[in-house]
Amino acid sequence: MLDLVRDSTFGQIVNWASNGRLLPYPDQRSDYVIPDKYLPRHSTAPGAAADSPLPRTVSQAPTLASGAVTLVDAPGVCQEHKKVGSEAGDVEKQLQDVEAPPALPPSVRYPWLVDWEENDPDRPLNWSPRKRLFVASLVMLLTFSVYVGSAIYTPSIPGIMEEFGIGQVGATSGLTLFVAAYGVGPMLLSPMQEIPRWGRTPVYIIGLALFVIFQIPQVLAKNVATVLVFRFLSGFVGSPALATGGASMADIYPPRQLAYAVGAWSIGAVCGPIAGPVIGGFAAEGENWRWPLLELLWISGFAFVALFFFLPETMESTVLVRRAERLRKLTGNPLLKAPAEVDQGDDDRLGKLLKETISRAFRLALEPSLAVAHGYIALVYAIFYLWFESFSLTFNEIHHFSLGIGGLPYLAFVVSAAITFTFYVLYQKYHMNPRADRDPNLQPEARLEIALYAAPFIPASLLLFGWSARESVHWIVPVIGAGLYLPGIFLAFQGIMVYVSMSYPRYAASILAGNDLFRSTFASVFPLFGTKYFNALTIGGGSTLLAGISILMMPLLYLIMKYGPVLRARSSFAQG
Repeated sequence: MLDLVRDSTFGQIVNWASNGRLLPYPDQRSDYVIPDKYLPRHSTAPGAAADSPLPRTVSQAPTLASGAVTLVDAPGVCQEHKKVGSEAGDVEKQLQDVEAPPALPPSVRYPWLVDWEENDPDRPLNWSPRKRLFVASLVMLLTFSVYVGSAIYTPSIPGIMEEFGIGQVGATSGLTLFVAAYGVGPMLLSPMQEIPRWGRTPVYIIGLALFVIFQIPQVLAKNVATVLVFRFLSGFVGSPALATGGASMADIYPPRQLAYAVGAWSIGAVCGPIAGPVIGGFAAEGENWRWPLLELLWISGFAFVALFFFLPETMESTVLVRRAERLRKLTGNPLLKAPAEVDQGDDDRLGKLLKETISRAFRLALEPSLAVAHGYIALVYAIFYLWFESFSLTFNEIHHFSLGIGGLPYLAFVVSAAITFTFYVLYQKYHMNPRADRDPNLQPEARLEIALYAAPFIPASLLLFGWSARESVHWIVPVIGAGLYLPGIFLAFQGIMVYVSMSYPRYAASILAGNDLFRSTFASVFPLFGTKYFNALTIGGGSTLLAGISILMMPLLYLIMKYGPVLRARSSFAQG
């Protein structure tokens, strides 16, 4: 547990402020023995003989002058480089002449590389199962605390309409702006998490801190403009949790277990908007429209405290960069570098990353297979948010549930999620993993099978819910119909996201950021006209139209499965 605190944001601050005396790393303790590979064979440190060995422990290391290191007998450096001046720039210039196969990355031929030790306990993939589970739970808590902010707002809409004298479209735009913002945000914020000098945790923590702060003006708002502006800002700063939570899971779980971890994280994400109306409905009914937003402040505030004290950095390159910084300070050797520092150089500048991510996301979206995948997920996502608008019509107006009780039917999704996730785990364990073992070159299109099998659940759910949403039919029937939607959206989402990531693995970050942008911005506008839509077509007619559209999209998944390899072979991205 102590290493979790040390590696958290709180621990990093304490370690920095105490200069390593409090919550120290192994290389900051006085008994630490510096590995030979990080030390030159000789030193000209003040007061030391020319041929004396370098200090080996932290207590001895301060006598080493950072500008006095010489490279003698350094592994991998050819003979003419054995004696160099004290300037690090001169050494680095000469290292460029080291003979090595040109196809290898710079870090492979760099002689002063700070890399993982054997069974290194600081490497996230080497963590114990209990530590992985705890960190994964924190990431799920982070995602839930942000994602619940979308639908927890819906019970506040009637109160906002009444207090500020605005129409339903104006009040509902608070939901639209939040959803749209967490589609736009990853395009700008997610690339920050790919910079090794920064890592994932600072972006998570700073974003969550702002998310908490931005709830306060909403709770105290004197006009609707304040609510709407800070709803957008909240969704924007909280968006990295929704976009890169899966990447955090990939940091700590090996490929064989990753599908289960990402699936569990996705279930946590789905439960956010599902739990929102349940949590907020009773508060809005018992108090007023401000209380659901106050509850969001409590939930996100609790998450911030937990993550501030316990969430460690999970990105390997960042952990190694920080280790290299400590070792440079300890040994006085300015040439020690992490692989990311050697390989990337100035290529990790934020402006460059933003330009590449945004432009590449739009160019990749024009790839035929990706365009269909983005379109299908965006449609399913949009139907989900549009369909939510029919719940209040069905349970509050037709079955005369109170505002709080009217949110309880959403719990059908939670029950369905537990069953669906169990099936997904068994599917991965007994079908996909053995299949991948038998065929190491298994095409990414195979991952779409589960999406195609699950797709019929969506129209079946819509039809059962829509035509049972009447007073003459018991309320449990539309609740069951609602529960059938979850397998469709969850399994389709998992299959398509894995497919697009495996199809273009080099550009997975850009693809996922683009998918988040397209599906969120597209879906965000649907709640604005949801009530009018169902009032005009009736719940049965409106659900039937949505079911028909989803049925028409299903053959496109089959076409991707069949012709995906051909389309990828023609793509410049796949070839590059």
